[in-house]
Amino acid sequence: MHSFTNDYNETAHPQLLEALLNIAKQKNGGYGLDSYCELAASHIKTLIQSPQSHVHFLPGGTITNLTFIAHVLRPHQAVIAAESGHVAVHETGAIEATGHKVITARCQAGKLSPEVIKPILDEHCDEHMVQPKLVYISNTTELGTIYSHKELRALHQFCQAHQLYLYVDGARLAMALSAKDNDVTFADLAKYTDAFYIGGTKVGAFAGEALVINNPQLNHDFRFTIKQKGGLMAKGWILGVQFLTLLQNNLYLELGAHSNNMAGQLAELFQQCGFSFSHQPQTNQIFVNIPDHLVKAITDHYDVYAFGKPDDVHTCLRFCASWSTTQDDIEKFKCFFNNLQQK
Repeated sequence: MHSFTNDYNETAHPQLLEALLNIAKQKNGGYGLDSYCELAASHIKTLIQSPQSHVHFLPGGTITNLTFIAHVLRPHQAVIAAESGHVAVHETGAIEATGHKVITARCQAGKLSPEVIKPILDEHCDEHMVQPKLVYISNTTELGTIYSHKELRALHQFCQAHQLYLYVDGARLAMALSAKDNDVTFADLAKYTDAFYIGGTKVGAFAGEALVINNPQLNHDFRFTIKQKGGLMAKGWILGVQFLTLLQNNLYLELGAHSNNMAGQLAELFQQCGFSFSHQPQTNQIFVNIPDHLVKAITDHYDVYAFGKPDDVHTCLRFCASWSTTQDDIEKFKCFFNNLQQK
């Protein structure tokens, strides 16, 4: 059974596996202080055009989010996130476990905006409530949508005016930056955020995320917090080698574009069949409303994620393509689906 469940269900891209094999007998320093992490960090600073930024490599997305948020917030401060945000839904209360409330907001297409955030600030107006301090967004969002340059800049300006930190979860940043209608660059992320991370796990890495802290005041003693939260890997060079490989020769964005392209072909197929989408397809996650009488036939042959019911006769299924999805995978699904439609 083929899986369209997620974009991290195969080991790692062959070039990354080869890079790890090539250093198998080398002796490297530990805890991210090795030459590979240093080279990868230097490459990232060049890529984002921000030599003053600080780069830290962590093993996964949740540990990156909770470590950064726990480090920068005081005990009485809170996070603002979309109600679909990863820190609010899929991290088992990790942020709350560090003592910080996540305030969720209902918003269109999974994207926060100043208009959505402002009422939260107005409501939390005194010392009897938590103090909102960090705005958490992800690009892509959990719904596969992306932020435009205009939207990101507006959030930056709003956060600056209200003394809020702006933090971007970049688990699927490769897909966001390689989307056809994207106009945000790596340099924009360095310019408009206090911190963001470059996701590796969902873009062909064995594991790993590269956290980029652009606000120098937030980097003080950060490695102490990484260690305390369990994210400081002894074999940190495993992460450095992977990011060095991903970010050289544009492999990172090529894998993101491939994931988007594979999903785009599925979206085109569903659109031709007259199906609607719960969220406009932009990247590698497709949320399509499938008639209920077809759902079991699809799920008997393909692993997909059921995302609720938009009405009484449809179920929203998420199809997630990845760096490892092949054209043959797409053609086989097209053939299967066309035959299913004809029955």
